[in-house]
Amino acid sequence: MNLLKSQYDLIKFTREQLFQFCEKLHHDDYVKEIEGFGWGSIRNLHAHVAECYQSWLGNFGLKKNITPVTPRSVSDVSDMREIFDEIDSLVYSFIDKFEDEYEYKLTGQVPWQEDNEELSVLWLFTHTTTHEFHHKGQIVSMARQLGYIPSDTDLLTPTDMKNLR
Repeated sequence: MNLLKSQYDLIKFTREQLFQFCEKLHHDDYVKEIEGFGWGSIRNLHAHVAECYQSWLGNFGLKKNITPVTPRSVSDVSDMREIFDEIDSLVYSFIDKFEDEYEYKLTGQVPWQEDNEELSVLWLFTHTTTHEFHHKGQIVSMARQLGYIPSDTDLLTPTDMKNLR
């Protein structure tokens, strides 16, 4: 068993719960800019989460030349699901490449720094997944501000996950 793959599989279940909730939002609310949130809209935050995976795991970790997703390239939740299907493949490729080498250090350029950065495989995986959860919380808060009552996306039991399959 690969621990990071198992961890990511659990993350995908919480993402599915969020996608199912977002599919119930009116489209205008999914793309509506809300004051007080750095990325503006639920769609923009979703795209930012995907871009983080692309940048850190794809470009920095795997040394691929991935053009990051932009919010304007996403029209609805269905499009976002397709993007995250690609993100899933990227994450699994990253995990497969560095299996059991979680402390292996990768060196690369970070756009906002002059000097190269040295980061471990575990740091990259942890950063991208916790980043997703941070913004998932913001998405849920944004939906509440728009008058929706979100489902619980934080803790899913095995029964909950079975129902999402």
